[in-house]
Amino acid sequence: MTSTQEPVAGPPQGPDRPLDGRVALVAGATRGAGRGIARELGAAGATVYVTGRSTRESRSEMDRPETIEETAELINEAGGTAIAVRADHLDPAQVRALAERVDRERGRLDILVNDIWGGDALFEWNSTLWEHDLDAGLRLLRLAVDTHLITGHFLLPLLIRRPGGLLVEVTDGTAEYNAANYRLSAFYDLAKSSVIRLAYGQGEELRPHGCTAVALTPGWLRSENMLDIYGVTEETWRDHVARDPHFGISETPAYVGRAVAALAADPEVARWNGRSLSSGGLARVYGFTDVDGSRPDAWGYITEVVDGGKDATADDYR
Repeated sequence: MTSTQEPVAGPPQGPDRPLDGRVALVAGATRGAGRGIARELGAAGATVYVTGRSTRESRSEMDRPETIEETAELINEAGGTAIAVRADHLDPAQVRALAERVDRERGRLDILVNDIWGGDALFEWNSTLWEHDLDAGLRLLRLAVDTHLITGHFLLPLLIRRPGGLLVEVTDGTAEYNAANYRLSAFYDLAKSSVIRLAYGQGEELRPHGCTAVALTPGWLRSENMLDIYGVTEETWRDHVARDPHFGISETPAYVGRAVAALAADPEVARWNGRSLSSGGLARVYGFTDVDGSRPDAWGYITEVVDGGKDATADDYR
């Protein structure tokens, strides 16, 4: 683990910053959902530690250009306080050092977000277990599951020091959807379902300490990688809808970030303990929107329209 950025003081406290005084750590904040979550937590007033393996000096096996320093800069630009720390969450020694640093610098942890993934380059779409590259599949599971276990092992002792702590396990798919549907490959299917079950188990373990654990999925995420795959930008993403109408239900990383910020600010967040949640579902409860003012409900759309045959369009679910 190496430090890449020192804390930067945030703006004065105010009514629009419900997380002032809170300390958050977003593991896997380099890009995508992790970056969106970290930025929204910072904008809501939290001091946010952002971790990942990609820095301006080196890249992870994802080989993407986004870095944790850029994530920290986005948080600071949004009026938050960010600390970028390079950490490989498969390395217990690095995660232990990370926990010790947070304890030393802040003495508390109020929000822990496990968004570590990094398996996009490893899983083989629609490949059977016996056809899938075994080393790649096992590596995928380590990145998707072992990292979350290691991170929780060292960071949760900080979280349980105060009642009200929140653990968010970020995954792909809801418990209901994943239980009824095969997800791309045996390795991917197991990885994403395991994280949902982990949140349930952690909810049981955190409950006596007055803390809460949830599994949270974004919908069809317009991550940096997804935009590149489709050859569009955040400004031109609707150009792809003409080729794939389902893409109309997609959402920005800020949407799931606002879901986490809403959960963290909810004094009754314990009502969700152990539950599997989605960004679209929480938007209906808390009233937040995506950056364009819409409220996309991707999992409702997938379940009712794509799989269920309901006569509707993506715009009907925004």
